[in-house]
Amino acid sequence: MSGARRSLDWGFPRWRAYGGSREATNVRLCDRHGCEEKGDCPAPKAPNSPEKWFFCQKHAAEYNSKWDYFEGLDKAEAAERAKAERSENAGYAEAAHYGWAGAGDGSRSADEMRALELLELEADADFPAVKKAWREKAKLVHPDVKPGDSEAAKRFQAYQVAYDVLRQAEERRSWKG
Repeated sequence: MSGARRSLDWGFPRWRAYGGSREATNVRLCDRHGCEEKGDCPAPKAPNSPEKWFFCQKHAAEYNSKWDYFEGLDKAEAAERAKAERSENAGYAEAAHYGWAGAGDGSRSADEMRALELLELEADADFPAVKKAWREKAKLVHPDVKPGDSEAAKRFQAYQVAYDVLRQAEERRSWKG
């Protein structure tokens, strides 16, 4: 009887500690040559192929940075595909009120990101920073400051549109939450 060991689960296997089993677990390593990190981010080997690479987060980001969804398409085909994507994904906009996200965490639209880029702001810029940047840029190219300059007028209009896009997005967010 001295060789018998008492079990710690008292007959209930679910009472064992999590991760308390002694069996080895299979961990898939990153498919990038020489990387010893865990490969838990699947990436397609080729477009429309079921075969996948499995990368660590660092190498998945590197792989995806070179991925061009519109590669091989002319401008008209790319615009048509983008339009089809927007119409297919329109249903997700209905669930926008469930968003818990804030600025700079992927919750901004492509239009908002372009507007922030035009105003030379970071993706996580808050609305007071947007307003400040818009005022500074608009003062430099305002038609009253540069009368008769068509290039300045175009830039002023672009800044105005960017500000309007960001203002409307801010209003939507404040109305929602």
